Amino acid sequence: MLTKKQHELIRFIQERLEETGISPSFEEMKEALDLKSKSGVHRLISALEERGFIRRLPNRARALEVLKLPEDSVGGAKPAANDVVARATAKPSAAPEPANDVIEIPLHGRIAAGAPIEAFEGQSSLPVPAALLGPGEHYALEVSGDSMIEAGIFDGDFALIRRTDTARDGEIVVALVNNEEATLKYLHKDGGLVRLDPANASYEPQVYAPDQVQVQGKLAGLLRRYH
Repeated sequence: MLTKKQHELIRFIQERLEETGISPSFEEMKEALDLKSKSGVHRLISALEERGFIRRLPNRARALEVLKLPEDSVGGAKPAANDVVARATAKPSAAPEPANDVIEIPLHGRIAAGAPIEAFEGQSSLPVPAALLGPGEHYALEVSGDSMIEAGIFDGDFALIRRTDTARDGEIVVALVNNEEATLKYLHKDGGLVRLDPANASYEPQVYAPDQVQVQGKLAGLLRRYH
């Protein structure tokens, strides 16, 4: 049988994983359990780990996985029907994948960070840490060119794109021009026109009629290889 604090902690971790897919920080656990220091959280986690209720995923920050939940609440009383523990024991289900796990997203060729070039040249996949991605559907594009270097986007980077057809003024988007060429630029509405701005003083903005430009997604993150 778990102690009251151990029981409260594993329930809190499981509820947070179900809600967000991300295990809570030590500070959040300390506050939730009304503990005086994080060392108390460490002791509770170690005890739960030793008893096989949770495990820490190696080399990953804030990555805890709940392996099992207590069948009974502290003191032997059954949890309420709407309790997360009761839900888990009555109908076992896999815990959400921790957000630091690697997932595969589609890799759609190269995209210009200079003059527009053809994008979506075939399709493969790219492994990406899930913590880099928020909600929604994502894909990746390999960046070609240097027109976005002042925004920290370099040739050879992988742009992680959240799929959407709308964007706010000033956001970095994948813009499909004339239904055949795509580019990565800042989006600006300029009177009745659409302006695609680079982040490099050596390049000029590109100005189009609204019906020439279609937003294909917004920049959500970057991956970079170091050789």
